[in-house]
Amino acid sequence: MTTHKTTSHSNDRAAASGRRLTQSANKIWLAGLGAFALAEEEGGKLFKSLVHKGEKFEAVGMEQLDKARATVEALATATRHKIESATEEVRERAGDAYGKVEEQVDSRVAHTLQALGVPTRGEIARLTRRIEELTVLVEKKAAARKPRPRAKAARSRAR
Repeated sequence: MTTHKTTSHSNDRAAASGRRLTQSANKIWLAGLGAFALAEEEGGKLFKSLVHKGEKFEAVGMEQLDKARATVEALATATRHKIESATEEVRERAGDAYGKVEEQVDSRVAHTLQALGVPTRGEIARLTRRIEELTVLVEKKAAARKPRPRAKAARSRAR
């Protein structure tokens, strides 16, 4: 009977091990189902939480982007004004320089023409007026010297 007890005891242990294994497998299965249920339940909450944080982050990011855009626009406007001011200043300086060069060229040309004996506009204008005055005087004197046409005709007949 000792062999019978040993076998019975082995069977009991095997049955107990089987029950424990079944219970462990059942617990593992239940833990998996619990994890799945928790993930499903917490996943929705997590998703909502992530969306909420994303919205906050987006708002902060847009605010920072707007500030950066405003700063860049202000810098661009200031730079544009500085460039326009500098351009105007350069134009004024160039105009002044051009005027000075023009005056120097005119002065040198006038000096050269004077050295060559070419009369100036003023001199030519005075001479033109004087010629016109003299022409008027000559025409008056010539008109006064002309013999009268009748006297000529009478002299030719008398001869």
